[in-house]
Amino acid sequence: MTKLLIVDDSPLMRKLLTEIFVEAGGFDLAVARDGGEALEQLHAFAPDVVTLDIHMPGLDGLACLDRIMVERPTPVVMVSSLTEEGAEETLEALSLGAVDFVAKPRGPLSLEIDNVAALLVQKVRAAAGARLSRATRLTDRVRLRTARPPRPARPAKRAARRKASGKLEGVAAVLVGVSTGGPPALDVLLEPIPADFPWPIVIAQHMPRSFTGPLARRLDGRCAISVVEVTRPTPLQPGHAYIGRGDADLLVSRRSAGVVAMPAPARPDLHWHPNTDRLVESAIAALGAQALVGVLMTGMGSDGAKAMAALRQGGGHVIAQDAGTSVVWGMPGALVALEGADLILPLPEIAPQLIDWAVG
Repeated sequence: MTKLLIVDDSPLMRKLLTEIFVEAGGFDLAVARDGGEALEQLHAFAPDVVTLDIHMPGLDGLACLDRIMVERPTPVVMVSSLTEEGAEETLEALSLGAVDFVAKPRGPLSLEIDNVAALLVQKVRAAAGARLSRATRLTDRVRLRTARPPRPARPAKRAARRKASGKLEGVAAVLVGVSTGGPPALDVLLEPIPADFPWPIVIAQHMPRSFTGPLARRLDGRCAISVVEVTRPTPLQPGHAYIGRGDADLLVSRRSAGVVAMPAPARPDLHWHPNTDRLVESAIAALGAQALVGVLMTGMGSDGAKAMAALRQGGGHVIAQDAGTSVVWGMPGALVALEGADLILPLPEIAPQLIDWAVG
């Protein structure tokens, strides 16, 4: 039985969320009307997971989340709006240590809540088994409170665990798939990459449409390389990272002007978008597996595992994030189960490995 604390100032939202988890089964539930009650329940009820609204009177969701991570670190799933402001606040929450988020329906709650019910239950169940990194949260809290620019993550020096093949020749792009825990992980991946990195980096991060633009801008402000959201066919260039637009898929294609990243309508038979398998398959078709490096990072499910295993089998190189540094070891774990990774690395070691392969 998973102990779940639902925190929301709306009586209707608390009622609807309670009904969802009662119907799903397997949950012992408690509710709180605001951040103050949530902190009381944090110790009295000792939840395994918390769903936390961002906008509440008094102690709001971000301040409450910060206190949760200090007083009793617990997996938290944020419940946020689909506005740009909601996206910025949600990204801040993820940097503070929230595991994941679910966007509130745009329409009347009582009519639209069923559209997110299954996803919410799935994310809360995944969060119950999530790994929390206390050190990372502490670093992020210091960044938030002092408003200082973040420093690039210092990669752990474990050279013996890296591939000793030296520089890779003929690489045209790096493909990254990531989901739950992705935004903070992308910070760690991209911040150490130098501005003159010779390979474009193309990223499928599972997110709604209104979140990927703010994510790209946030990363662009933190990184030496340029980070952009792909909203139209965009030529791939060295020293750039390309974030797929949410609720669509991201493809790599050859055009007369060269190789581009481009958005495509989400394929309805695929569960997650932007879809990593579809990204990798398009890049293999356009460039050949030998010209690609794949990186599959933290996330629930198995998106990307099959295509990245095929990439490796075709002569490309693939890195899987290890279980110890993944919030949820679903996607990279599925890749490892398929024996589709050349290397299984802790998150801080992935960027140094890419730099080693790129410049020798």
